[in-house]
Amino acid sequence: MARPLKDMINLRSVSALADGLAAAWAPFPRERFVARALAGLDGLELKGRVRHVATALHEAMPLPYPRVAAIVRECVAPAPLDLWSGWPATDHTAVHGLGHLEEAMATLAVLTPYATGEFAVRPYLERYRDDAIKIMYGWAESPDEHLRRLASEGTRPRLPWATRVGWLMAPGPTLPLLDRLRDDPSAYVRRSVANHVNDLAKDHPEVALELLARWRADGGSHVEKVLRHAVRGLLRAGHPEALALVGATPGSGEVTSLALESGAVAVGGALAFTVTVTSGAAGPLLLKYAVRRPGSRRVFHLGQREAGGPGAAFTLRKTHSFRPVTTREEPPGPRELDVILNGRVAATAPFTLTAPPP
Repeated sequence: MARPLKDMINLRSVSALADGLAAAWAPFPRERFVARALAGLDGLELKGRVRHVATALHEAMPLPYPRVAAIVRECVAPAPLDLWSGWPATDHTAVHGLGHLEEAMATLAVLTPYATGEFAVRPYLERYRDDAIKIMYGWAESPDEHLRRLASEGTRPRLPWATRVGWLMAPGPTLPLLDRLRDDPSAYVRRSVANHVNDLAKDHPEVALELLARWRADGGSHVEKVLRHAVRGLLRAGHPEALALVGATPGSGEVTSLALESGAVAVGGALAFTVTVTSGAAGPLLLKYAVRRPGSRRVFHLGQREAGGPGAAFTLRKTHSFRPVTTREEPPGPRELDVILNGRVAATAPFTLTAPPP
């Protein structure tokens, strides 16, 4: 089983942050900070650990925030941080810098290449709406891809794990950022832009589709890849305009065969199945599959083919893993496997997920 993410906040990560702070500010009480940060860490989950270390940092530096911010900015050069050592520093900024917009945002700009500031910037967007977004417009022009990505990622309406910022849920305020970054030379940035539009589409599909259609009309080196990633949620839901945007005829084609290699699979095992599809019209055939149980439906990518005309057939084989992961629990019981063709459930087969072997 994968190592829990919370375990990445540990002696190594705390020591790396301590080394950088001690190098940037000679009076920093390194050993006391490390001891305080590690005390009680084992009983906490991931975000609790991050906040615990950030609190220890605050207690170790009883200075005015602008001075603390300057030291934190200086600490990345002598001891380069990573996500796990730098995350508590961004969390410290989120909590203790709120009265100092310019210094805090400058600190996040320095930290984000090492530990992204997408969560820490949210309180500033909440409190300083216009001034904070203006700073982020400037980040979108940065030569640093990490900072450009933060401009898009930090303003996502439904950023996972982040606090919601009410005004970001309305369409409009972040569109200038997305327009600036939609054809960014960095795939890292473009993926964030696509995720941002996918968030937007959950609440305002018409705005997202209009935006993407305009991007296609304006052209660009990467517009098609961004577009397809951005509409994935709408395609999963079978949204007709989204299907049309990628050239797929809603409901086109049929599944002529869906065969499961077994009617039962144990937790920890994998379900193999084969799908045969016949096209109903020329154009793309987008295939997803869903695993359903009462109260849960998870959709996954299956494949895509370009049909030259009606009657073209092809077969796909897929293996779906039921290996346990830390973010999701799959209880044993009956399941349904749906094959979704151009937005329509075209075939369904039952199977059973059984308890893992002893």
